[in-house]
Amino acid sequence: MPKSSFLNFLKSERRYSNHTIIAYQNDLEQLELFAKSEFEIEDLRKVNFAILRSWMVALLESGISAKSINRKISTCKSFYTFLLRNNEIENLPTSKLSTPKVKKALPKFVKENEMENLFQNLTFPENYEGLRDFLIVEILYSSGMRLSELIGVKIEDINFEESTIKVLGKRNKERLIPIHLNLLSKIKTWLAFRSEINPVDSDYFLLTDTGKKLYPKFVYRKVNYYLGQVTTLQKKSPHILRHTFATHMLNNGAELNTIKEILGHSNLSATQIYTHNSIEKLKNIYKQAHPRA
Repeated sequence: MPKSSFLNFLKSERRYSNHTIIAYQNDLEQLELFAKSEFEIEDLRKVNFAILRSWMVALLESGISAKSINRKISTCKSFYTFLLRNNEIENLPTSKLSTPKVKKALPKFVKENEMENLFQNLTFPENYEGLRDFLIVEILYSSGMRLSELIGVKIEDINFEESTIKVLGKRNKERLIPIHLNLLSKIKTWLAFRSEINPVDSDYFLLTDTGKKLYPKFVYRKVNYYLGQVTTLQKKSPHILRHTFATHMLNNGAELNTIKEILGHSNLSATQIYTHNSIEKLKNIYKQAHPRA
């Protein structure tokens, strides 16, 4: 089946994550269902531009966000390009498919004084759980790494001599992230606690209370709790700390390319969203400092 071949291609050739592959699969299954129910077409190779456009209209009318629809269009374009290259179809039904405009929201972030308040005034117990929770928040904020990257960090990935952490990013791309000396000291203390109090046979760096590998809900719960002590932001997720890292770095003079490399972005356009927050800060300073403002 073309769909199965395409999904296998994404996994073996493109090395996409399971999460991404499931999203592609769900999109194609939804298209299949629509084509069958509305046009009595069961073979995706027979889907044409009119059917795809009808699906997009139906999605818009059902209240699906423009961002979600654009992702489905991206799935279709990748799928039908794959079919064309493999001589499964003669023409691209997606060539004239247009994407709805998405209103870009500025990334939300925690203010610098709020993060300072978190680390200076909140108490993290000097024990196994307390140090682990501190490291979850501090590493996410100090490195900008993704939630999945934090969970995947192993002890061998920490280079104490070079003060770096090696992470495995999207599409299995490795990168080195610098860490500061105070954080390095906390890591050493945590590892001592870990081997003394909870000796387990695990290569992973941070563990749950029972010595298991971290999982997304566990990390989200911890981050949500601690950020809830210092900020009124509605969303208090690990990804907010990634936005916070990038925004604070930019506001304090870091070059955009440097932030791009640390975040593991494949192109600069993904990093440029943070310049908007920096411009807002410049506007505020201008209003406060200029006599005519």
